[in-house]
Amino acid sequence: MKKTTLFRQLVNEPEILQMPCCFDALSAKVLEKAGFKAISAAGYGTAGSVLGAPDIGLATATEMIENYRHICNAVDIPVFVDIDTGFGDVNNAIRAVRDCEQAGAAGLFIEDQSFPKRCGHMAGKSVVPIEEYLPKLRAALWARKDPDFVIMARTDAVAVHGVDDAIDRARVYASEGADMVFIEALKTEADMVKVNKAMKEIGVPVMANMIEGGESPFLTARELEKIGYSVVAYPCSAVYVAVKALEKWAGHLKETGTSEGMWDQMLTFNEYFDFIGAAQIREREEIFQRPVRK
Repeated sequence: MKKTTLFRQLVNEPEILQMPCCFDALSAKVLEKAGFKAISAAGYGTAGSVLGAPDIGLATATEMIENYRHICNAVDIPVFVDIDTGFGDVNNAIRAVRDCEQAGAAGLFIEDQSFPKRCGHMAGKSVVPIEEYLPKLRAALWARKDPDFVIMARTDAVAVHGVDDAIDRARVYASEGADMVFIEALKTEADMVKVNKAMKEIGVPVMANMIEGGESPFLTARELEKIGYSVVAYPCSAVYVAVKALEKWAGHLKETGTSEGMWDQMLTFNEYFDFIGAAQIREREEIFQRPVRK
């Protein structure tokens, strides 16, 4: 089954789809091995991993999509990706969609923030008028080659114009053909319920975003499923865990002059050899290195 078809099925299943975000190919392999059915990759982790910068629109389309390409090649499960505001006008959005498809993504989202965009839980956001966003959404929907490639519309209007305006935008985006909607940074559980009730009336799946220390109530997957969400993403968790672990190891190494004492929190050389698939590569090499026939 194509990854796009599988991802579309997972979105539409009764059970909520847990979709943690990786930030590179290595973290993607960790998430796959943990047993997740699909993962995501977004600007937040890409900006941090590739640029060492916050998610404020600094990463280019080339940088982001090349990262997605490595991620998609590293795993066998669907990968859902982020094209921010489309990287420009309708033509840029068209190119981004087609490049993401070619990179192996199962779907993507495009948002209605003004440029430069910023992380959805940062202060100071602004959104463009619906009339400015819709052409890019229409272009993205038109650009996809695979009809199963999922395109989600995201709105950040809650922080700017309130929940009702965000719901109105989501309704319009769904009516234009968006396969799924995402209303970012809802501040209360009551607002989450309100959003899902409105979207259920028009039959469009809704995604939740769980950010540790973010603007939204931090709920479990089952709690979100009861509210009505179809998908829950964890866009920052892997980044936070990786930075915390590296800080702890680096501090220990600097203080003691050795990594001994941290080994219980690390893989060994052989364990990493197995994790990264080196043994299978060695076996593959043997196939092609058989003796010459005489």
